[in-house]
Formats: sequence, structure tokens, C-alpha cells
Amino acid sequence: MKAVFFDIDGTLWDQNNVIPPSTVEAIHLLQKKGHLAFLNTGRTRGFVTAEHLLDIGFDGIVSGCGTMIEEHGKVLYYHRIDPQQAVEAVETVRAHGFKPILEGKDYLYMDMEDFGGDPYGSKLVTELGENLLSIKDHYGQWEMSKLSCDTKGCDIEAVRRELGDRYTFLVHNSEVVELVPVGHDKGSGIRKVCEILDIPLENTVSFGDSVNDLDMLRQAGIGVAMGNGTEDAKAAADYVTTHMKEDGIYKALDKFGLI
Repeated sequence: MKAVFFDIDGTLWDQNNVIPPSTVEAIHLLQKKGHLAFLNTGRTRGFVTAEHLLDIGFDGIVSGCGTMIEEHGKVLYYHRIDPQQAVEAVETVRAHGFKPILEGKDYLYMDMEDFGGDPYGSKLVTELGENLLSIKDHYGQWEMSKLSCDTKGCDIEAVRRELGDRYTFLVHNSEVVELVPVGHDKGSGIRKVCEILDIPLENTVSFGDSVNDLDMLRQAGIGVAMGNGTEDAKAAADYVTTHMKEDGIYKALDKFGLI
């Protein structure tokens, strides 16, 4: 039995949340052969709500870059940032001009004045509805396990010098950075799933496409990068499949005899 871990954005679905039919078919075939299928996403659980994604029927979910683990709906592990440390992080990034989005198990927090008219801000409003709360209206009461920031025009390294001992900085580009509590990443999520379910680490496969997938691509027995992935993701992988829209997941699972 293998445990197979799938990133969401750029791997399972595109920027419009469209999942290729071949991907759904492949996951079902994978499970029919006795293997386990897990989501492994940088999104916290509060932002993993799309019915057409969850209806695929995953065996478990690793969310928030390894800060939460579920199996068949049961929470096996959850890391919440201490409220005082959360305030310190928000005040520090704000002081350097970052615009943060705080991400938790049930809610995400964002101030509309920071992201008004921004495509990603609009996406959060549309997808989350009442589960998207204001940072300032719930100040210090946030339930969060990581944060993502708009860093356009900001000095990322200055913030890293202040918070780098507590958070891993996942720099997507000069405008987007994720801050994840040290000790947590998508690779740690795979290790913890294997520990809890007694699965040998070498019996794991991961699929990803970007910077926050590097740890899971390196950690799994077989790391598969999508053809549409970044060069860093491809370099970290054991195998590069085709574009997600060109049946990349189906083709890779077939190649390794998992379907």
C-alpha cells in the first residue's frame, strides 16, 4: 500500500479551480487498488471547502503546510500559533509594510482595505463568505496556524531577521511570502501521517508544483513535479510529469503502477 499526497493549487486544479476529469478518475483508481490519497496543501483547513474537491473522497487532509492532519474527517494533529506570538508576528510584518492574511482551522482573516480590488482578495471573499473575518475586528483573538503576506515593495529579509527563528519563510516571489511555524512544512506532514498510520516513508508519493511543495517532493519516496511547475519544484522532484491539464497526474500514477 502506498500513501499518495497531492498539492491543490496548480496540481489538482487550475487558477479557476477546475479539476481535470482524468485526475478525479486517477484518484479513484488509485484508491480501488488499495492505496491512500491525501490532500497536502499550504491552504489551512478553513480554505479547503470546495465541495467538488472534497467530494472526490480523499482518505485524509494535510493542511496549512503540515500544521493540521486529518484522516477520514478526524483531526489527528493541529498546531495553533500562541495568541501572543500571533500578535507579535502581525505587528512585526505590519511595521515593515507587509499586508497579512491570517490562516486558521476554521477561519481566515483579512482587512478589506489591504486587498480591495486585488484578485486574490476577491477570490477569498467569493470562496469563503462568512468564514473570512476582519483582522482588526478580531484583534488578538485570531485562531491561526500560519500567515501569508503581500510583500510588494517591502524588505522581506528585514522581517526574516526578526522572525526567522520562529517562522520558515516560503518566498514565492518578491510579492508573496508565506510564514509557517518552524518545524512544520508539507514534508513534516507526510512524516507525521506515516508515523500515525505506520506507513513506511518509502511507500509515499507526492505531487506538487511550487515553492511550498519542495519539502514534500524531497521527503516522499517518489516526488513528482507537474509539467507546469516551477523550475525549483522540478529540480526537487524525482520525476516530472506533464502539465496538469495534459493528464499529468493520471500519467504519473500509471507510470509508477499505482492505477
